[in-house]
Amino acid sequence: MPLVRIDVNAGKSSEELDAISRSIHRAILEEYRIPERDYFHIVNEHAPGRIYALDAGLGFERSSNVVMIQIFTQKGRSGDAKKSLFAAIAARLGEVGVAGEDIFLGYVENTASDWSFGFGRAQYVTGELAVPGS
Repeated sequence: MPLVRIDVNAGKSSEELDAISRSIHRAILEEYRIPERDYFHIVNEHAPGRIYALDAGLGFERSSNVVMIQIFTQKGRSGDAKKSLFAAIAARLGEVGVAGEDIFLGYVENTASDWSFGFGRAQYVTGELAVPGS
């Protein structure tokens, strides 16, 4: 159950924002085989000039169409699985017009006890939800 935060510069239409979110979700579904309804995305739009995303010395320029993605998920997936996910996200976003140099992704892992899906309970800990991969 990844939680995905997507940050973009303001100016995209609702349809464009939906396409970006759904593209990322589709890639996660395909690569991690999660249930379709494990869809938890937060899309934030920022005023121009409020997202800073240089190239970290890799020698390319980003445009104002940068899409910054944070994926919060449980630990346990291999480095190869993560690399495959990153490539799938880039491919899917490319299909909706996001250039590869405009994709920045951070991946944060945690444990089953770090999640609550409501009511102040840790459903993975209480057994209300099965821990993914167990």
